[in-house]
This record gives sequence, structure tokens and C-alpha cells, in this order.
Amino acid sequence: MPIIASKAARKVTKATRKPARARWPPEPTRVRSILEGLEELYPDVDCELARETSFQLLCATILSAQCTDDRVNQVTPALFAKFPDAEAMSRAALPTLEKLIRSTGFYRQKAKNLKGTARTLLAEYGGEIPRSLAELTRLPGVARKTASVVLGTAFGLAEGIVVDTHVQRLAMRLGLTRATDVKAIEQDLMQVISREDWIRFSHQVIWHGRRVCFARKPACQTCTLASFCPSAGLET
Repeated sequence: MPIIASKAARKVTKATRKPARARWPPEPTRVRSILEGLEELYPDVDCELARETSFQLLCATILSAQCTDDRVNQVTPALFAKFPDAEAMSRAALPTLEKLIRSTGFYRQKAKNLKGTARTLLAEYGGEIPRSLAELTRLPGVARKTASVVLGTAFGLAEGIVVDTHVQRLAMRLGLTRATDVKAIEQDLMQVISREDWIRFSHQVIWHGRRVCFARKPACQTCTLASFCPSAGLET
């Protein structure tokens, strides 16, 4: 469904465009306007990785490293049909795993991570997913971003803000960060966005990045956030 531009967005012209470098910290009213705009656009937002359990979400997120969600979603039905839980995944033969996930890239290491994570979950957590960043990031193939996805999506726990390539790009364009490094961007976002909004903000920004604010040619003229974006119309 196409995004319909608001009256405010239609007024964005060469004469009225704001400079790409916004003031820091961003005005709370502008941040709130961005959050409200995202909520209006994506009220039913969710992680786009297909899964039925928190374990499957964890596996899908591990596979999503350097890979699109669409590709992961093409692979996981067959993967989870054979290995639906930690018990089954821990007994999987690596060559079988590698064959099933090959198209996601880095498949040898990802296969080791899936099997290693399943074994650790069984040995240390009774096959359940731990609910803290510290515990999750001890699992093979699980860094902070992956842990935040699982905690937020599976359990509603806001322990951090997921910063993938879309969030990184849009946070910079929207003037919500002073940084370019992923870790620093997350820290900036955690300062200016209320904790209660962290989970939905990440999902909504990812959706917006995939549908409107494209990397090479953002659709500023039809973007309802344009009037709150310092970079609106400046990207080529």
C-alpha cells in the first residue's frame, strides 16, 4: 500500500528544506512527532522474521546476520520442520544444517552457531531462552543486536534499541544521533527516546526503511515524516 503524504510533507520544497545537520539534542517535540508519525503509519508493526517460538526467533535472528529477512524466511520453514526446538537442533548434523541454510551466507559458521546455541541452552537453561542481555550474548552467534531483538520481540523486554542498517540510516537522517558507529547510535537513541518506545521504535523504523526511506533514493515527497526530518529532499 503506498504511503500518502500529509499536507505538511507536501510543503517540503527546495526553499523550505532544513539543513541535514540538526541540533543536538533533538527537540523533544520533534522526537515525539516522529514517534507519533511512525505509530500512525505502522500500528500493527512486528518483527518480520517468521517463527512460532522464542527459540525459532533466536535461530532466525542468528541467520539474519548479513542476510535479508526475506531470504531467512525462505529458509526457516524447512529448517524448523526438521529442527523445531533446542533438543532437535542440538542433535543436528552440521552438513545437514549447512545445506538447509546455505543461501543465507556464512552458512558454515551459522550452522556451528545454531548447534552451539542449542547445546548451551540445553546444558545451562533447560532448553529455555534466557531473559537478559548478559546471558543471551554468551550464546554462539548472539551479539547485542540479536539479543535485543529476541528480548523485545519474544518477551517485551526493552533492554536496548535494535540498530540494524535501516535504523542506523534513518536515525542519522532524522537527526536523532550525532554518531555513525552502531554502538554510539544506540546510546544516542536511548537518550532521546523513552524506554517504553524502544521496542516499537526499532520495528517501525525498520519497516519505514524498507518501504519509504530507501538507502539510495528515499521517497521524501511521499513521506509523512518529511516535515520533521532535517534530511528531507536532500538525499540523491
